[in-house]
Amino acid sequence: MPEHAIAKSRKPRDPDAPRSSLFVGSTEKAFQVLHAFDGPNRHLTLIDIARTSGLDRSATQRLVHTLEALGYLERIPETRNYGLTTKVLQFSYNYVRANELIDKASPYLLDISRRLGETTNLLELDGPDIVFVARFPGQHLVNIDIVVGARLPALFTAAGTAILSRLSDESVREVLAQTPLDPLTHYTETDPDKLLERVRKVARRGYAVIENETVLGDISVAAPVTDHGGIGVAAINISVPTSRWSRERVEAELAQHVQVAATSISKARLTGYPR
Repeated sequence: MPEHAIAKSRKPRDPDAPRSSLFVGSTEKAFQVLHAFDGPNRHLTLIDIARTSGLDRSATQRLVHTLEALGYLERIPETRNYGLTTKVLQFSYNYVRANELIDKASPYLLDISRRLGETTNLLELDGPDIVFVARFPGQHLVNIDIVVGARLPALFTAAGTAILSRLSDESVREVLAQTPLDPLTHYTETDPDKLLERVRKVARRGYAVIENETVLGDISVAAPVTDHGGIGVAAINISVPTSRWSRERVEAELAQHVQVAATSISKARLTGYPR
């Protein structure tokens, strides 16, 4: 899978879209600088940052200096490169700490991971992407490149397809319109009609299984977590390697686990907070 696919797959904001008078352009530019590090390169020069963020050299220099002074960027010793600091992780920590869905789901994810020895994840939908918000590695970790915060195109994944199966057809088509249909592997389904039909099939069946479409050698099975109105808000998935599992065995032995867990979490959310 291309390295950039995990870090960044959504389309940029349309620069011609109307803006509110409350919109602060300088704040947007600061985040453009931070998002320059979304790609595979851990360290970037000022020129790299300017090119990736789409900003001019002068603005980039001022913003990088400001972010360095605030502690979010650091100069790599004896180089002209800059990198993110651990201070950026504070935002992730605050999100995870405040996310009640993660609290509700974690015991079920941990139980599956311990009993089955396989990697299980909680994922949420963000625009056309799914984002890993909790991850419990099993005894046989499939892909070490995927960590909490990683994102993938929703329509190419079992988890994303499961969530979309509990959204309106209009919402699904909106996600499709926002998704660059660039294959991640030779097996990635990119035909729009087939992707839409796959979502409809999962809506009838209750779970999704996708093999080799985002990571070669990976089979993922997922079921949707829904809110009080039956709308998909997240998904539970189990990822296993094709070297030890077949699609048929995954459906026979693992699909029930993600369905039970997803249903239990959905019910737990009914007595908790509204989405």
